[in-house]
Amino acid sequence: MRIDVLTIFPEIFASPLRASLLGKAIAAGLVDVRVHDIREHAPDRHRKVDDEPYGGGPGMVMKPGPIFAAVEALGPGPKRIVLLSPAGRRLDQALVRELAREPWLVLICGRYEGVDERVVEGLGAEEVSIGDYVLSGGELPALVVIEAVARLVPGVVGKEESLQRESFEEGLLDHPHYTRPAVFRGMRVPEVLLSGDHAAIERWRREAALEKTRRNRPDLLRGGVDADP
Repeated sequence: MRIDVLTIFPEIFASPLRASLLGKAIAAGLVDVRVHDIREHAPDRHRKVDDEPYGGGPGMVMKPGPIFAAVEALGPGPKRIVLLSPAGRRLDQALVRELAREPWLVLICGRYEGVDERVVEGLGAEEVSIGDYVLSGGELPALVVIEAVARLVPGVVGKEESLQRESFEEGLLDHPHYTRPAVFRGMRVPEVLLSGDHAAIERWRREAALEKTRRNRPDLLRGGVDADP
């Protein structure tokens, strides 16, 4: 899978793309992530990529020209182009799975007051948001997309079962997890997890996942999730 990131702050990506599972996946060639500086495609010697908004108002808007040039410089081939924006479709696990099936993703990181709307119209970019809040730019959301998508690429996560049990994969939050010691500061691990009864453990995990979902994310249950597997 190839992911190209277009940004005016490429240095933000240096450390995260070298660390942990994502760094190992990139080093192993399972995911090909390339970061490009949009300023390199600005036509003037000052490498200007923003300008005042038509109609007035505060802040600056990213110009379409350098972004179009940066996308076109990637070369031919079918690409799914994503603009990270708080005005976009909410990123959830269903969308992550959808993006993970794409052989080539292009992530455009906005800045300032936003990106000229002709980037959406002319490039067919789809806007994606990681939540109902505003950040200074699209770089951190792009890293969220890269991390979430890369985890679904075969070979990146060691055990397929780990992916299947994670939050949202079955429409529920993940169940609580415990490890040694069995008693810590008076708090005991649920006895069923120590019983060795795998059927009972699975029932407990299902019930605990449902309870956590009811408590923390009841909206996930509106589609109807039964307590029994």
